[in-house]
Amino acid sequence: MRGGTTTDAELIESSLREPERFAVLYDRHHQMVHRYIARRLGRDLADDLMADTFLVAFRRRERYDLTRSDARPWLYGIATTLVGQHHREESRFWRFIARTGVDHVVEFPGDQVADRVSAQGLRRELAAALAKLPRGQRDVLLLTAAGGLTTEEIASALGIAKGTVHSRLSRARKRTGDVLGGADPREINEEFVHERA
Repeated sequence: MRGGTTTDAELIESSLREPERFAVLYDRHHQMVHRYIARRLGRDLADDLMADTFLVAFRRRERYDLTRSDARPWLYGIATTLVGQHHREESRFWRFIARTGVDHVVEFPGDQVADRVSAQGLRRELAAALAKLPRGQRDVLLLTAAGGLTTEEIASALGIAKGTVHSRLSRARKRTGDVLGGADPREINEEFVHERA
C-alpha cells in the first residue's frame, strides 16, 4: 500500500495468492478497456472482448512485470492484440462511419454541442483516414488518443521499441493530417473519441 492506495502491481501480486483480488483490478479498469475496444470495433464486440481481455490478463498475471505499478499499458496491449484479431470488423466499422457519418459508440452530452458540431464535421473524414491506416499505425494513434498512453506505455503495451512507436505515430499523423487538410489528428481524434459522457 502506498499512500493508502494499492497499486495495480500490488493487486496482481496479491491475486497470485488470493485470486479474488484480481476483481479489484477489473473494477478499476474495465470501463476504460471497454471504451477503447468500443472505439475500435463498436459496441457489439466490446463486451466480449473486454471480458476476454481480463480473462487473458488473469491467466497471464504470473508473468506481469511487478516493477510497473500501472497495469493500463499491459491491459491495453492485451486488448489491442484481441482487436487485431478482428481487423476486418474494425476496418468495416471505420468505413461505415466514413460512409454514413453515424457513430453509435459516441453518446453526446447536451452541454458540449459546439464540440459535437465541430467533431461531426470531420467524423467521416477521420473515420475514412483511420480505416485506411495500416494496423500498426492505427494502434499507436488510438492508444495515444483513446487510451491516453505515453510513448513508453505504448511501447510496453505493444512490445515494440519506442522508436517504432514514434515512427508509426508520425506516419499516422501525417496520413490522417493530409486527409484532414493538415489538422493535427490527435486533437481531432481527442474530440472524436471523448465526445461521450
